[in-house]
Amino acid sequence: MSKPPPLLEVNALKKHFPIRGGFLGGITAKVYAVDGVSFAIERGETLSLVGESGCGKSTVGRTILRLTPPTDGEVYLDGQRVDNLPAVKLRPMRRRMQVVFQDPFSSLNPRMTVRDILAEPMTNFGLAQNRSELDDRIAELMDKVRLPRDAGRRHPHEFSGGQRQRIGIARALAPGPDIIICDEAVSALDVSVKAQIVNLLADLQHDLGLTMLFISHDLAIVEHLTHRVAVMYLGKIVEIADRRSLFAASRHPYTRALLSAVPVPDPTAKRQRIILKGDVPSPINPPSGCRFHTRCPFAFDRCRTEEPVLRQAATDGTRTHLAACHLDSLPEINPVPQAA
Repeated sequence: MSKPPPLLEVNALKKHFPIRGGFLGGITAKVYAVDGVSFAIERGETLSLVGESGCGKSTVGRTILRLTPPTDGEVYLDGQRVDNLPAVKLRPMRRRMQVVFQDPFSSLNPRMTVRDILAEPMTNFGLAQNRSELDDRIAELMDKVRLPRDAGRRHPHEFSGGQRQRIGIARALAPGPDIIICDEAVSALDVSVKAQIVNLLADLQHDLGLTMLFISHDLAIVEHLTHRVAVMYLGKIVEIADRRSLFAASRHPYTRALLSAVPVPDPTAKRQRIILKGDVPSPINPPSGCRFHTRCPFAFDRCRTEEPVLRQAATDGTRTHLAACHLDSLPEINPVPQAA
């Protein structure tokens, strides 16, 4: 039997935003927000997309969801291409792909009660036969995200930030999606609340077999939630590997710099902190060759002229570790301690 296709497959995805100016308002430049991103997510898997602010990771999520149209590339959902679907055929795809946004307050309608917020997607897709069935499904959702059932009568402003994000998660679960894209879903929350939401997502992933694309800039959070990690820099993926392999033996200088900045529980632990020089280049005029070479401590002449491709850096027998770097090996640094 042939292997089934990944639930989500992204091939050479690009999103370029035109900049208009001049007397006639013509296109004077482009922002290369996403510039050739490829990855796949299997059913029941969580892939984390990480990188500094402005690297294009949120644009990847929005483009996959067709909230913004792609410039080029292909997106497949369960083997079916969806990036080029006409508007009339997008509706079934919308039900199968849901999103949890960064700001739980602005993403919820302040005039609607929680019950109405959760009922809306199920009503839109005809997933409940009558009011009784709808109420039962809403109560089940509230239980799953650990909210009291009487919360359904209240409005979003009556809840804390963490509770509002639970409502957002429940709304994403309401139509029974195949995949949920979490776009910085915990970055606006306090540290203690952030941990609760991460634990909730992990439990839901385990109990429901959820497939998730988890977009974040916080590697400490990612380590506790994900199966694999894809690292983005200036519109491109520079490394992708399973969680343990990436945290224990990263193969790209940018990934190592990010990991060296992750706080560790033991303040006496010694490790090498990598301080990157300069600022992130503009996505309007990205550097030639390797886009990281202007800040890389190991850059050499080839890096400035030839763009590296994602290639196999290592394998543990089950997963392939890919990195876009001309160097076959990097100087060792103290690895970040892993969570048990």
